[in-house]
Amino acid sequence: MENYLFEKMPVPKAYMKLALPVVLSMIVSLVYNMVDTYFIALTGVQELVAGVSLVAPMFTLMIAFGDIFGLGGSSVISRLLGEKKDNEAKKTCAFCIWVSLVFGLCISAILLLFRTQILGLLGVSKVTYEYANAYYTWIAIGAVSIIFSMVPSNILRTEGLAVQSMAGSIIGSIVNIIFDPIFIFGLNQGAAGAAMATVLGNIIADIYYVYAVIKKSKRLTCSPSHMKITGRRVKDILMIGIPASITNIMQTFMMVMTNNFLLPYGTDKVAAMGIALKVNMITALVLVGFAFGGQPLVGYNYGAKNEKRLKNILKFAYLFEIGLGLLFTIIMCIFAPQIIKVFMDKPDIITNGAMMLRFQQMGMIFMSVTLISTCVCQAVGNAGGAFVLSISRQGVIYVLALLIMSNVFGYTGVLVSQACSDVVTALIAVGIMLRIMKKFIKN
Repeated sequence: MENYLFEKMPVPKAYMKLALPVVLSMIVSLVYNMVDTYFIALTGVQELVAGVSLVAPMFTLMIAFGDIFGLGGSSVISRLLGEKKDNEAKKTCAFCIWVSLVFGLCISAILLLFRTQILGLLGVSKVTYEYANAYYTWIAIGAVSIIFSMVPSNILRTEGLAVQSMAGSIIGSIVNIIFDPIFIFGLNQGAAGAAMATVLGNIIADIYYVYAVIKKSKRLTCSPSHMKITGRRVKDILMIGIPASITNIMQTFMMVMTNNFLLPYGTDKVAAMGIALKVNMITALVLVGFAFGGQPLVGYNYGAKNEKRLKNILKFAYLFEIGLGLLFTIIMCIFAPQIIKVFMDKPDIITNGAMMLRFQQMGMIFMSVTLISTCVCQAVGNAGGAFVLSISRQGVIYVLALLIMSNVFGYTGVLVSQACSDVVTALIAVGIMLRIMKKFIKN
């Protein structure tokens, strides 16, 4: 059945069969994020909202660390399955699962050990320290559960088990939503309560993922007896996993940089941007879901050297993603004030948040091009292209745009920097994709 999906099923149907569960799981995660933001904002304490917003990049950082073995491993496994090397795929799966656990424990220890220094780097002040520290502590304690969850959730999709991958995300998010108000208000834990609910949700999701790999998969395993792989295979995982991780690390970096550039304009601007970025995730993560949901399909057909099918997959992916990005931009720009008002009904937050949201949305079409291109680079093992794109959109290009635009246009320049970065990165992505396809056709 899995081979039919990857080799014979009509491209739109196969793509959607793999991508829709990923998108649905991300929508559920988004609902959690929105509910989380809503409950935090419901406290009415602006400093609490700002404190959590300053530390929020840490959660993205945990996802980035998980992507090293989640996206890196799934890229390698997809190609191995396409080459009919099932035993090697099984070994790679076991390796990624166990190494991610050890890695996660190390990250938890480091985050707790250097808590004061890291909070300082995040821009936490005396006003926001109490809330930021409370949220940070629990995210650090539960880092291993967040990092680990990214591995089986990605690897399950390589065998066509996208529904099981989605189910784990949904289960974790539902637990989050249920326990958020209990911990924040019922147990009066405030910012710490929000982080505790997040960690608990990830732990429950992890338990389900392990069950899915053991009981539902035919070609994957959690058994440590299968985790012995070659140094070359480890290199293949890291060559794709690290650039994939850098993409999320750059997102963390972008949030920290943006917050620091906004701090001189007041904590209300930081709070407004925190809400705007969470809302922006609605469109961004749906686009990410549709882009990366089809990654196993790209990797499999690249490994199988099926040129015609690969071209059809990419054509469909680009057209669908760009069209969806345009639709989201129009909707979000029209209803920006009403959306921000749902989370915090304060005139200055609504005014600033709506403007921030609109500027964030301006680059969505260009981000769509970058997302599909990044997905292809990771799927086919093009580490160089994946690395360039991972450090560009929310890294090097963004910093340059932020420095230039903020100096020229001040506060407004800070807000428009991401859109400028999106345009430039999309142009770079097109160049990389042309080179990849030229090389593939030649070979």
